[in-house]
Amino acid sequence: MDTSALLKKYNIAAPRYTSYPTVPYWENESFSQDKWLGSLIKSYAAQKDEGISLYIHLPFCESLCTYCGCNTRITKNHGVEIPYIDAVIKEWEMYCQVLGEKPKIKELHLGGGTPTFFNPQNLQRLVTTILGETNNNIACSFEGHPDNTTQNHLQTLHQLGFKRLSLGIQDFDPKVQFMINRFQTPAQVHHITKEARKLGYDSINFDLIYGLPGQTTKGIAQTIMEIINMWPERIAFYSYAHVPWMKPGQRHYAEKDIPQGNEKFALYQIGRDLLISSGYQEIGMDHFALKKDSLYKASEKYQLHRNFMGYTEQYTKILIGLGVSSISDCEMAFAQNSKTVEDYLSKINSGQFAVEKGHLLNENDLSIRQHILNLMCNGITSFRREIPLEIKQRLMPLLEDHLVEINNQEIRILAAGKSFLRNVCMAFDERLWERQPQTSLFSSAV
Repeated sequence: MDTSALLKKYNIAAPRYTSYPTVPYWENESFSQDKWLGSLIKSYAAQKDEGISLYIHLPFCESLCTYCGCNTRITKNHGVEIPYIDAVIKEWEMYCQVLGEKPKIKELHLGGGTPTFFNPQNLQRLVTTILGETNNNIACSFEGHPDNTTQNHLQTLHQLGFKRLSLGIQDFDPKVQFMINRFQTPAQVHHITKEARKLGYDSINFDLIYGLPGQTTKGIAQTIMEIINMWPERIAFYSYAHVPWMKPGQRHYAEKDIPQGNEKFALYQIGRDLLISSGYQEIGMDHFALKKDSLYKASEKYQLHRNFMGYTEQYTKILIGLGVSSISDCEMAFAQNSKTVEDYLSKINSGQFAVEKGHLLNENDLSIRQHILNLMCNGITSFRREIPLEIKQRLMPLLEDHLVEINNQEIRILAAGKSFLRNVCMAFDERLWERQPQTSLFSSAV
């Protein structure tokens, strides 16, 4: 079957599977903050020596990028920095008190929003309070906007142990930048990359998005070539998720401006082909890395892991999310904080956790979650016994279209199937099959 026919068949609304169950299917009615903390304590007691991952959400941005699907707060008032950092530190201290000690941290990521919205000295206070002065054994990374990441940001964070930097590029085409209200030049990005490498950052990631309003094959090719010339160790090449019912900012441009179907897939194919022909290796879904990068090395050893922070080579069963809307995971349960800054600050400052919703995973959830993780990270999963008949039946169209291979107890993603990985994972998603959405929940699979 040709690409056009495959897209017509499989480009349906599909979850992104940053978790299983996906957030719309969390059973919040049977969840409580006490149950979350009990699950966390139990999980931590069983594996405290392994270390945890820590994600800190820093939501503020000075301007709205209209394509963005993240939880953000738009303001030019930098007076919000210290009260927010105070609350994050207090939330961390509350978790340490519940766990009975300060946990060993294996990795830390500052995400946003725009972490570089914050003054470098305020970031220094946040990090040193949580981690201490030296963090050589912790994998530390942060996201930066090319328009406001300064030499002081780079130097301050590197001195605190940060060796990984992720820059949101999306596209260099001026027409696209105007439509999505995000502006940065190749010269700005090149300068930041060069300065970061001088300081000793050893892994730099660029985020790119295909399917943005106004994008053309010529424009995306030019952006990719500019990126290749800067030679970042990692590249995330995401599909634009058009969810205007969730993110009203995406209504700032018309539907006719958004590439669809074959047009959108052509953007992906051109970008992917250019990256691979230049020496980048395809990792999991939507990610590319040079062979020298630790993400590629983990992939080669089948040690790649995926959590709410994305792909990582650091495997931890516990991820604690601090800050507004952050999601935590202790393997047996998920928990998400309040989605508004005001509610988050009010709860934390009154001595309460800001957990707003969550889900307790049952045995079936844990089994399905592992299969989806295996497929997302390694492109293969296997069963101890027979593959369940209902999963085989759901995969049959993908098998007939040579997107997957089924051998005895094993399911493997074929080369052509990598573009339809979400569709493969949907075959395992019991909650989705039990309760088909009646309203728009997810963006398109491709």
